[in-house]
Amino acid sequence: MTANNFRADGVLARLARFCYRRRRTVVLAWIVGVIALAYAGFGYGAASDNDFSGGDSGSAKAQELIERHFPEHQGDTLTLAIKTERGIDDPAVRPRIEKVVADLAASPVTGPVVSPYQDRTLVTADRRIARTTIPLTVKEPEKSQVEPLVATVKDASGDGVTLGLGGDEAEKAETPPQGPADSVGVLAAAVILFIAFGSLVAMGLPIVTALLAILGGIALMKLVGHVVPAPDFTTVFAAMIGLGVGIDYALFIVTRYKECLRDGDGPENATVAAIATAGRAVLFAGTTVVIALLGLVVMGQRLMTGVAVAASVTVLVTMVAAVTLLPAFLGFTGHRISSLRLPRRTSRADRRRDRRYEAAGAVSSRERRAPAERWAGVVQRHPLLAATLAGAGLLVLAVPTLSMRLSLPDASVQPHDRSSYTSYTILSEGFGPGYGAPLVFATRVESKDADLRPLVQAVGRTEGIAYTTPPRVSRDGRAATFMAFPETGYQDEATVDLVHRLRDDVLPKAPGGDGVHVGGPNAATIDFAEEVGSRLPLMIVVVIGLSMVLLIALVRSVTIALQAAVMNLLSIGAAYGVIVAVVQWGWLGTALGFATDMPITAWVPMVMFPVLFGLSMDYQVFLISRVREEYERAADTRTAIAHGVARTAKVITAAAAIMIAVFTTSLLGHDVSVKQVGLGMAVAVLIDATIVRMILVPAVMELCGKANWWMPGRRPSKASAAPQTGTAGEVRVRTLTRSSSGRDD
Repeated sequence: MTANNFRADGVLARLARFCYRRRRTVVLAWIVGVIALAYAGFGYGAASDNDFSGGDSGSAKAQELIERHFPEHQGDTLTLAIKTERGIDDPAVRPRIEKVVADLAASPVTGPVVSPYQDRTLVTADRRIARTTIPLTVKEPEKSQVEPLVATVKDASGDGVTLGLGGDEAEKAETPPQGPADSVGVLAAAVILFIAFGSLVAMGLPIVTALLAILGGIALMKLVGHVVPAPDFTTVFAAMIGLGVGIDYALFIVTRYKECLRDGDGPENATVAAIATAGRAVLFAGTTVVIALLGLVVMGQRLMTGVAVAASVTVLVTMVAAVTLLPAFLGFTGHRISSLRLPRRTSRADRRRDRRYEAAGAVSSRERRAPAERWAGVVQRHPLLAATLAGAGLLVLAVPTLSMRLSLPDASVQPHDRSSYTSYTILSEGFGPGYGAPLVFATRVESKDADLRPLVQAVGRTEGIAYTTPPRVSRDGRAATFMAFPETGYQDEATVDLVHRLRDDVLPKAPGGDGVHVGGPNAATIDFAEEVGSRLPLMIVVVIGLSMVLLIALVRSVTIALQAAVMNLLSIGAAYGVIVAVVQWGWLGTALGFATDMPITAWVPMVMFPVLFGLSMDYQVFLISRVREEYERAADTRTAIAHGVARTAKVITAAAAIMIAVFTTSLLGHDVSVKQVGLGMAVAVLIDATIVRMILVPAVMELCGKANWWMPGRRPSKASAAPQTGTAGEVRVRTLTRSSSGRDD
């Protein structure tokens, strides 16, 4: 795993040499390929699929009955909410309301609209609040088709009349695009890279490589969507992950390339060495992320499988770009990698001391004097105290996770300037907070004359039910349905309890209650959230198991793999705790862009875990591989830990800072679920790069001593434990000519 310990004729070495020497061909092939993929993917890619229903839940069975026997109710709907202090019959108000209803009905994507003046049940007793339903004739209409409807409603508000348009499609139409978030992330990454490298050229290579890879990856992801559909948030999610790992992977390779140049290699040999060492670690790290993402497949959710495959495709493309496109770029830069440098002041004495240490093959004076190494020494002198305090701190941060509630966002958690939120508040005031959380009951019947009144009455008498609708039998006389509206809202925990009480107690005891299924959007959300909660432990076990196998194969140590698994669980648990405190409890929620307290979006912890576990393994690979290198040189664990932390602190800190910047910029967006993901992952990376890497890793490794390198059935080799002496150049010659399988960092 040393910087110099690789086979010069290995596959990666040959690939790097080919890409370096055929750099014009490789770069041209990448540009043409990405353009072709972009044309095909963005022009002919699959549309998003946001249907989380399905499976064997009660809501899925209800939906199946409705789709089979009530085809006339398949389309989505919008809800117009009206509030006026003077009443809807006021001579100055009625013409405005009638015009809005007529304009909505005249849209090419809407069906007939029943005016509240035609149906008294659509108006409250005091005639101040009214509603009407607008059926959509197009399944999943384009955003541009619904935006005029929202604008019509907003423009008609004012002068004592408040109008709001609700419904899923209205919410989508009102949600602005991600906007400048991705651009801000790229800009922040550029600043961090410039500070880390001190060179505009070295800064630009990782960014250009990552952006080309992400463009190609997202386009390919859209084409794959024809086979494995994915929800609409997948594009933003994949771009966020791809940008972070793409820049990080290129950063690690460019860092190793510059080290090789400082050791006296020419540009071609430096490129080959960087790809054969850091590039190999990038492939291991990226593979870990892909394996972790594919762990979502065990959740058994069709759309989560789509998210896993789509994000994995993007990560795979960034990995390929790191080991093919980047060496081609390095062929063009050569020694000019440090061109356009950031001015830095270094004394002549420091430069002479650096050259003296480097000539001796030792860690440079800057690294010897690095704060990271001094800090590692402090931790190593008090390892038990450091490990205890760090572990306890992470456990405290994870405590809120115990109260995590899962749901899906609705209009009640949207920004308060949205028309959909206005519709929610009006309807809640006039028809109760449960109007936006209807429960749909569906059952099979023997004929059109089936009497469901006793069943409807039993449901209506249930505590927590505000009112019910009369039952309706399908045209074929094979199924019936009715609705019940809770007294509590969509996000209230009492609504969840009500659904369970209906299913477990009320329906089994009610006349004709056997075979009745409770469905609708509210029940479907509850079922989805509970399915996620029940299957999440299985996914965690699968991801940890597969990742440990991969890490053992790389570092050849069971102890290190176990340490990584436990530490990653601690950091991810702490991240879960933070998002619960911010999003669900409301701590700093408003300041971070969350309009109100809300449950955690059901798919957020499910998606966060594999991504964070994979990214944490990335940092573990780069840190432990360098510690292993130092151990093979010095045969002393304490020295190896200190030097390994010192030599990786800068690059891991830069990589983590880039990840944090990219993830944090999601808070500038408008999708509350994506913002939760971004916040949680930024917190997890921050914890991982500070508490875990700078405290827990050196403390636990110090406590384990030589047991760190335990592997069943392996005896330590004297050659591997013996320190290497001589100049850096002599060490490089010996390791290059040694016939070894080679390990890299």
